[in-house]
Amino acid sequence: MYTELFDRISFSEAKERVLSKSKLDIESALHTSQSGKVLNFEEYLSLLHPSADSYLEEMAELSINWTKKRFGNTISLYMPMYLSNECRSSCVYCGFSFENKIPRKTLNESEIRAESEVLYSKGIRHLLILTGEDYSITNLEYLRSAVRILKSYFDSISIEIYPMDQEKYEVLIGEGVEGLVVYQETYDPEVYSKYHLRGMKKNMRYRLDAPDRGGLAGFRRIGVGALLGLSDPYGEMFRLAEHAYYLSKKYWRTTIQISLPRMRPAEGEFDKTIFVSDREYVRFLFALRLFLPDSGLVQSTRESIRIRNHLAGMPITHMSVESRTDPGGYSGGEELKQFEIEDTRKIEEFTEMLRKKGLDPVFKDFDRAFLQVPDRMN
Repeated sequence: MYTELFDRISFSEAKERVLSKSKLDIESALHTSQSGKVLNFEEYLSLLHPSADSYLEEMAELSINWTKKRFGNTISLYMPMYLSNECRSSCVYCGFSFENKIPRKTLNESEIRAESEVLYSKGIRHLLILTGEDYSITNLEYLRSAVRILKSYFDSISIEIYPMDQEKYEVLIGEGVEGLVVYQETYDPEVYSKYHLRGMKKNMRYRLDAPDRGGLAGFRRIGVGALLGLSDPYGEMFRLAEHAYYLSKKYWRTTIQISLPRMRPAEGEFDKTIFVSDREYVRFLFALRLFLPDSGLVQSTRESIRIRNHLAGMPITHMSVESRTDPGGYSGGEELKQFEIEDTRKIEEFTEMLRKKGLDPVFKDFDRAFLQVPDRMN
């Protein structure tokens, strides 16, 4: 399990490993990438160093080359569907946190169908479903029922829910779920304990090993990520890349995807965000692309229009579009959102931008091209 690797060095030591790199290390890493080779882990750490900011143009060019080599000009589009905002965990930075006095809602079968009809009409075939962490309400049977409905609309379904045991993941795979997303939020144990006060999410090690359980269960895709802004970004980027690389080697039949969400305003009074500038954020993404060229880099509508336009097709290969973070939001539900959306463009406007950049928006998971997908009308 990843926790065995995680225990070898502390979060502060991980941070210091990044900050110990020199200008010579940075230039050596860039030379490796320019020669057509994939970076090793130490070279990746060099490009995280603040001094690598002076080489951002070189990193951008290399990132574009590696992205085109591995992914062509395609941008895979998906939309999230929140099935529930009911939560028994207390995460002080999250709008769904148990203490927040917001209206709570879990979609019933007819509401799931109504949301599905809207997304299907927009051309979406790749869906990410999300819930809060109320295991009694959005339990395994509820999720199985939801997936059975969703399968008749969507070619590919991924889940971003509370961590489960391997056996329950296997049940959901049997129902047709292909992807698992588990963001660690922060890899800093001290900060994790400080910001997760109750509920199953308080168990950091159980969450750390959730992608392993997903790999053993047999998911086709596993997504990991760190929520930048909770703890030191250099320690987070060390751990995140270490985790993704470990998963890619151990579960080599599974595609690993990586996301770098930054903190956004949400319900509650959390104001302890550590600022991560646009240049840092972009540098981190470029470094990930040069270290893990086969991994999809995912970007949500949390980010600004300017940043999303700029990064599409450079390191970013998967993007959400026209997102709502509230249960029932697509079909006219209440404002029960988890966090504030920054890029509110409609699909038509967003895809037009991509095409003007010479990119091909893809709504379907072509890995399933030879698999039979149920007709939604049956």
